[in-house]
Amino acid sequence: MIWVPILLGTFKLAVFGTGMFFAIKWHYDQGKKKKEEDARRAAERTAAEVARAEAE
Repeated sequence: MIWVPILLGTFKLAVFGTGMFFAIKWHYDQGKKKKEEDARRAAERTAAEVARAEAE
């Protein structure tokens, strides 16, 4: 019966390891998405400024 805690401990490590991997991945992807969104907004702001300058 010594194999039960070993099996459950291994399963626990696998579950927590997988959860940590996806948590880190999710936070990394959110930061990457925010940077891309900020770059797009900056480009739109610049384009709007150029259009406004050309209209004057």
